[in-house]
Amino acid sequence: MRAVVTGGASGIGYETALGLARAGAEVTIAVRNPESGLVAAERIREATGWKVAVGRLDLADLASVREFVSGWDGPLDVLVNNAGIMALPELTRTGEGWELQFATNHVGHAALTIGLRPAMPDGGRIVVVASAAHLMSPVHFDDLHFERRAYDPWQAYAQSKTANILFAVGAARRWPGLFVNAAHPGGIMTNLQRHLDDAQLTFVGAKDEQGNVLEVPPGWKTPEQGASTSLLLALGAVGVTGRYFADDREVPVGPSLADYAVDPAQADRLWEETARLLG
Repeated sequence: MRAVVTGGASGIGYETALGLARAGAEVTIAVRNPESGLVAAERIREATGWKVAVGRLDLADLASVREFVSGWDGPLDVLVNNAGIMALPELTRTGEGWELQFATNHVGHAALTIGLRPAMPDGGRIVVVASAAHLMSPVHFDDLHFERRAYDPWQAYAQSKTANILFAVGAARRWPGLFVNAAHPGGIMTNLQRHLDDAQLTFVGAKDEQGNVLEVPPGWKTPEQGASTSLLLALGAVGVTGRYFADDREVPVGPSLADYAVDPAQADRLWEETARLLG
């Protein structure tokens, strides 16, 4: 079994890569910073005895995505789209003019997945790491990149996470031989929170009464616990596709899953818009 984990150098991605290696997979960590990837790969090798490969991948740079795809050789059984950025305080755009959270969390991963699809045999697994934050916003197709509406860090993040779920729904419809699902890992203190200021950390419950940042705030998970759902889907314990999971279980539409995030028509529209962006 061969697997790729984006953002596998730290946090949930590291624990996912470690879990896959423990299951006997040949893992490649795809990271923007190869140096940190090499450190993580060595830690996994020491823990499992398996050598872990490292590949450079900047999801906000389509040239980097294409280079990673063109450099891939042989079959790929598992792809975990784990990397992401969250709540950038100021509107930031890529060279194409795309809002950076949408570009990184969705477009870059979409380009990677579509590019690697030919390497995946029937029965392959694609895990798209999403978030309960999707509940805060649908995808605003009329203004994806905040050209006409005021930028809001959380709305931008939420939109990108809804796009992650819709991408899984759309991929499952187009690639019936694969198992493609979205996973909400839960609240975990990782590098994802690096853009949050003190007020935001307090708001989300990540600080105690003395103002200290908590390693595992009440109701949150450790990175290892957060990787559990991704590993469940990656290792094939669930024979469904195009679904959304959290806490190792499929989540139905309701308080924890917005209907717009699994709407097939919205998924098709996202695929059309993504294809347009990718040219």
